[in-house]
Amino acid sequence: MPSGILLLDKPRGLSSNAALQRVRTLFGREKAGHVGSLDPLATGMLPICLGEATKVAADIVAGRKCYRFAVTLGARTTTGDAEGTVSERAAIPRLERSRIETVLARFLGPGQQIPPMYSALKRAGQPLYRLARAGVTVERPPRAIEVSQLRLRALGAETLELEVLCSKGTYVRVLAEDIAAALDTLGYVSVLRREYVEPFEGETLHTLESLAETRAGGGEPTLLPIDRPLGHLPAVHLDPEAARRVRHGQAVSVADAPQGTRVRLYGAEGFLGIGASDAEGSVRPRRLLKS
Repeated sequence: MPSGILLLDKPRGLSSNAALQRVRTLFGREKAGHVGSLDPLATGMLPICLGEATKVAADIVAGRKCYRFAVTLGARTTTGDAEGTVSERAAIPRLERSRIETVLARFLGPGQQIPPMYSALKRAGQPLYRLARAGVTVERPPRAIEVSQLRLRALGAETLELEVLCSKGTYVRVLAEDIAAALDTLGYVSVLRREYVEPFEGETLHTLESLAETRAGGGEPTLLPIDRPLGHLPAVHLDPEAARRVRHGQAVSVADAPQGTRVRLYGAEGFLGIGASDAEGSVRPRRLLKS
């Protein structure tokens, strides 16, 4: 079966893994994986790598993510979102757009964030969310993140509608709580949608319903090519003999090859996989597609 990248519009109420399993069942793909996780509360873009596309998943994970989310002010929940129970309440001060935008500007750029207990991060092989459900809290070291854009989309009496473009590893739930704290109140995420994962901005999303209809009609979904998320890597085109040697795991010398970097490898048949070049222009295979 063809390999490629499917951009799923994950529905609310379904875990990322459950959504992946439905796609696998629909199209009979044994080898498949979702890239990055979305909470059951969240909707939006969930890249799913089918077949040989799983070999480029790490490059998709590294991309920035854009989210739209609503923060309900005046309360904190056990999970940081609407799925938890309210654990604390606080007054909401009078909020003006100018003050909010000043606060949001503080979050731009590199920063540190402590992951929430309700997360899939593991401690001694145990997901943190399982410990949290058992009432156990453990220390979590802060992680480096970066917020590239953070905009106020709408302001309500008790809610903020925001849009953020951020690095991998950023927890929007924690960001929402931190923004609420900076506004001298409490808050939690009540709506969350991932608009896109770089470099897939503006690409068409498939719903589970549309995929089921496609399958019922005997068709296949439109998949993005495997090399679509690798545009940041320089391309190296190999002649037939060099391509043959690379497929056998051998290094080849390529005239004018970029030095000391990961590269995209192409042969006469198209994309071969990912390689790496050294300072002398020698190119070695790193992750090749099955021929």
